[in-house]
Amino acid sequence: MQKAEASRKIEARKRGNRPGFWFFRTSVRLFGLRGTYGFLYIVCLYYALCDRSAISAALSYVDRRFPGSGFLRRRLDVYRLFVSQGKQLIDRYAAISALAIFDIRIKGYEQFMALVQDSRQGLILLTAHVGNWQIAMTTLKDIGKTVYLLMRPEDNPAVQDSLHISREQVHIKIISPEQHLGGVVEIMNVLREGHVVSIMGDRSYGFNAIEVSFLGEKAWFPHSAFSIAAAAGCPVVVLLSVKVSAHRYVVDVSNVLYPRYEGRRDKREQLQQWVQKFVAMLERYINQYPYQCFLFHNVWREESKSATG
Repeated sequence: MQKAEASRKIEARKRGNRPGFWFFRTSVRLFGLRGTYGFLYIVCLYYALCDRSAISAALSYVDRRFPGSGFLRRRLDVYRLFVSQGKQLIDRYAAISALAIFDIRIKGYEQFMALVQDSRQGLILLTAHVGNWQIAMTTLKDIGKTVYLLMRPEDNPAVQDSLHISREQVHIKIISPEQHLGGVVEIMNVLREGHVVSIMGDRSYGFNAIEVSFLGEKAWFPHSAFSIAAAAGCPVVVLLSVKVSAHRYVVDVSNVLYPRYEGRRDKREQLQQWVQKFVAMLERYINQYPYQCFLFHNVWREESKSATG
């Protein structure tokens, strides 16, 4: 565990440093979004050719989303993924720095707000490493509830200073999965207070994962969001975002699940059904936007049942 954690921190430092972030910050100010995107094609070419661990992580997804592709096509798909992710990281910085204004359309907004206002037990926002979840979170500042993100502190100081990925704000707080019982006690408390908890549905963070079918193969996804929701009696709102143009995003919160244990049926079987429904939503998203899936974690390995990354 300690070796894996150390490796994760080393990789984070390698892929981000203050001079690099300074360059892109300055570029956004001087050339705007489109001009800065242009530099990405050079930077991402380096990673797509030389960063073996990043390439391997991306290929675990690419090989299943584009089965049967040859070597050059697979590398091109990896490159396109890196460029797409880079654009969305630049968007994140531009948004928090007020250097760009994004048109963010919310699908299912009225239904979502009705749930926020009516739910005495709060609700869980279930998202994943697809699209730009950080941009999506900026749309939640006016819902009248505090949003708690279940996430680890950012390991890389350069990333934290530049992108503020794990920095708390007035309407957004952080719950660390590294605390006692993975933060479940704190999650249950804030849900009882009627607040919103955001959980990544494709990262175990030490919680148990369950076998489902994803892109035609067995995969392991965590069931923590559903087991917590069933215990708290709150709904699960699936949040997905997609970048549709340089300055426009669509955030979808129209899919709602109500996990409740029924009778004497096996609880694990019921959890599996709920997780499979969520994974099916991810598949539909990925089929439509294949280059906005930034999973970069091999959920198809059985070791993912106890993954913490």
